Amino acid sequence: MNAQDFFQLEQLTGLYGPVDVLLNISLAFALSMVVSFVYKTTHRGLSYSQSFMLTIVFVAVVVSMVMMVIGNNLARAFALVGALSIIRFRTVVKDTKDTAYIFMALAAGMASGTSTYFLAIVGTSLMCVIAIILHKTNYGSLYKSEFVLRMRVMRADTEHPYNGILKDYTQSASILNVEPSGDGESNKLTFDIVMRDGRDPTKMANEISALGGVSELVLVASKSDVDY
Repeated sequence: MNAQDFFQLEQLTGLYGPVDVLLNISLAFALSMVVSFVYKTTHRGLSYSQSFMLTIVFVAVVVSMVMMVIGNNLARAFALVGALSIIRFRTVVKDTKDTAYIFMALAAGMASGTSTYFLAIVGTSLMCVIAIILHKTNYGSLYKSEFVLRMRVMRADTEHPYNGILKDYTQSASILNVEPSGDGESNKLTFDIVMRDGRDPTKMANEISALGGVSELVLVASKSDVDY
C-alpha cells in the first residue's frame, strides 16, 4: 500500500481526512496555547506550576484527537469511556480557578476535533477576554492587600519601636493575628501591610529586623491575592 492509498483509505473509513486531521489538531494546539498564556498572565498566588501549563496544551490536543476517533460511532464512544476509566488521576488541583482552565482546554479541543471552527475560535477568544477582564478588575476580591508581615516580638511594657517604622513606611498596618509563645515571653504577630507610594518594603523589613527583640521576620507579597 502506497501513501496515496493510505490517505484514501483514511478518508473512506472515517469522517476526517488528512487535511482535516492536521487542521483540527493544529487549531486545538493554537487555542490551547492562547488559553495557557492567559492562565499565566492572570495567575495569582503561589500555586503556579509549569506542568499545569503543559497540561492545558496536552488536554486540548488529546481531546481533539479523541473527538475525531469517536466521530459518529456510538460504539467507539462507549469503548473509549471504558478504556479511559482505567486511568486514575490523583493530582490535587490547588486553585479551584485552575479547573476552569482545564474545562476551557477541553471545550477548545472538543470544538476543534469536531471541526466546529467558528465555535472553537470565538468561544475560546471570548473566554480568554472574560478571564482577562476578571483579572484586571480583581472581581470578587473583598480586600486588597500588598504584603503580609509576620514576626516574633518580645513582650514589653512600653510601645515597641517597630510601630514607628510601620507608621513611616505604610499607609495601613492592620494586625491579623497574635500568637503568644508557650513561655509567655514573646508574641508572634501577623500584619496586613499596605505600603506608602515610593517606599521600599525590603528596607522596611531590614530596619525592623535590626531592632532588638524582633526575630523570625517574614514579609510575603500578597497583592490582590489574600482575601479577608
